[in-house]
Amino acid sequence: MKLKFFPTVALYLCVATALSGCSILVGSVTQSFAEDLSAAILNNEDLDMVRDGAPSYLILVDSLVARSPQDAFMLQQSAKLHSAYAAAFVSDETRAKLLHDKAKTQALASACYGLKDACNLDSRPFAEFDSWLARQKIAQVPAMYDLGTTWASWIQANSDDFSAIAELARVKALMARTAELNPDYDSGGVYLYLGVFETLFPPAMGGKPEIGKGHFEQAIERSDGTNLLAKVMYAEQYARLVFDRELHDKLLTEVIEAPARAPGLTLMNTVAKEQARQLLDSADDYF
Repeated sequence: MKLKFFPTVALYLCVATALSGCSILVGSVTQSFAEDLSAAILNNEDLDMVRDGAPSYLILVDSLVARSPQDAFMLQQSAKLHSAYAAAFVSDETRAKLLHDKAKTQALASACYGLKDACNLDSRPFAEFDSWLARQKIAQVPAMYDLGTTWASWIQANSDDFSAIAELARVKALMARTAELNPDYDSGGVYLYLGVFETLFPPAMGGKPEIGKGHFEQAIERSDGTNLLAKVMYAEQYARLVFDRELHDKLLTEVIEAPARAPGLTLMNTVAKEQARQLLDSADDYF
C-alpha cells in the first residue's frame, strides 16, 4: 500500500515595499507561489535534487501555514507536500510517522476550514461520516481526494497500529464517493487507491483481488498509461497476491521502458521506475 510538489518575486516585492494594496494581493500571490512550487517538484525527475531540496520547501511552507493557520488551501498544500516527501524519501519509520501525522492533521484541518460541516471527520460516528459523504458534490472532489490520499498514506505509515487500520473504512468510503462524483479526476488516480484497498489481503481474509484488478486497470486507462505507479501497484498488490508471474513481469517491464515525463506525474513516475526494478530483481525469490 506504500505510495507512495512556487514565482517568488512578487511576494518579496510585496513584503519589501509594504504597498497599501499588498494585503489584498498576498493571498492570491501566496496561492500561486504554492501551486508553482508543487508543480515544479511533481514535474522534476531528478530524485536526488528533490530529496535534498525538499526539506527547505517544507520549512518554507511551514512558515506560510504559520502566517495563515486557518487557510484551507495552504494547509492542503502543506499536507500534500509533507505526505509525498515522507512516502517517497523517508526510510526512517519514526521520522516518517511524524511527517505523516503532521500531514494528516493538516489535511483534516484543511477540510474543516474549507468544506461545510467537515470538522472531526476522523472521529465522528461512521453513520454521520457516511451521511456527510452523501451530501458532497463534484465541486468538493479536489479537497476530498487530497484528504483521502494523505489519510491513506498516514494509515500505511502506521500499519502496525490497529487504531490506524480501523480508519481505513473511512478512507475507502471517501475515495469511493470521490470516484462516483468524478472518476476522471487526477487522471483517474482515485482508482489506484481503490485498487490497493481491495488487494491488501487475500480472499480468505476479506480481500477482493479481482475487484482490485478492475480498479488498477481503470487507473491505467484513465491516465492513458502515463501513471506508472498504477502499473507498479497492479504488479505488487495484485499479481503477487494471485501469483501471476507473467502479468507481474509484463507490467514492470512496461514501466521500466516507459518515459517518466508526464504532467504532474514525473516525480512519482521516476520513483515508480525505481520500484519496478526492485520488484523485478526480487521476483525469483517471491514466485
